[in-house]
Amino acid sequence: MGVVPSGEQFEISHGEQRATIVEVGGGVREYRVGDRDVLDPYPLEAICDGGHGAVLIPWPNRLADGRYSFDGTVHQLPLTEPARQNAIHGLVRWRNWSLLEHSPEHVLVGIRINPQPGWPFALEVSVGYRLSDDGLEVQTRAVNAGDGPCPFGTGQHPYLSPGEDLVDECTVELRAATRILTDPERQLPIGHGPVAGSAFDFASPRRLGDLAVDAGFTDLERDRNGLAWVRLGCPDGTVVELWCDERYPIVQLYSGDTLAPARRRRALAAEPMTCPPNALQTGEGIVRLEPGEGFVGRWGVRLG
Repeated sequence: MGVVPSGEQFEISHGEQRATIVEVGGGVREYRVGDRDVLDPYPLEAICDGGHGAVLIPWPNRLADGRYSFDGTVHQLPLTEPARQNAIHGLVRWRNWSLLEHSPEHVLVGIRINPQPGWPFALEVSVGYRLSDDGLEVQTRAVNAGDGPCPFGTGQHPYLSPGEDLVDECTVELRAATRILTDPERQLPIGHGPVAGSAFDFASPRRLGDLAVDAGFTDLERDRNGLAWVRLGCPDGTVVELWCDERYPIVQLYSGDTLAPARRRRALAAEPMTCPPNALQTGEGIVRLEPGEGFVGRWGVRLG
């Protein structure tokens, strides 16, 4: 075939598990066990749509007007969601990443974010993907490579696959106390609301039905290892389970209602995030990295 939009494909495997990491954006294009998709893929011949598997650095989600202030200096980023006047999902989604390591079960890709208009900071970033008996584990590292402090946020955008069905027929479980409320026009935060007793209470597995979800959840309940979990119970009897460590205090759930018609509600995005939408502007949850200081966060997914 001709040009592959996502660039070089880096494949890893473990038993029946297969995953493909891509050069463009450094994300995961597909992850499956046997013939069963665990993460909803996008085709080899297609451009990544809806952020499928994308790495979101140095900020996840939306930034109002693309504008923020850091240490008293105002910066203006390009509006990558012009219809809503937002900058969205960082700076690395469409850039080529370098292959740093590759073995049958592990791949490590990396990129350097150099100073540019609206982002006068330098970051060295790597994302490692490893398959094992416990599923797919993803480890994100970032180091401030500049000579001054740097703001930082990260997230990733996997879609949990229900198999052959719509997410309507699935149950969802996410134990969280708080939902981040957003305005419908620009999807920017306007406050917080309690989850308990609401339509978005997934403390116990419940059928999603026709509920449209596009919200961040925080105050996450964690297990004794410090992990928070999202579980998608599927009609084929399987459960797709995503976990994230304590560096990710927020999980964004998105039921795909605004995707292209053929993709709508075909999977549930479960996005681990270090900070809420508009964090560069508000400062909420932003990690301040001093020169040489680093960040490490882990999340993973498996088929149960």
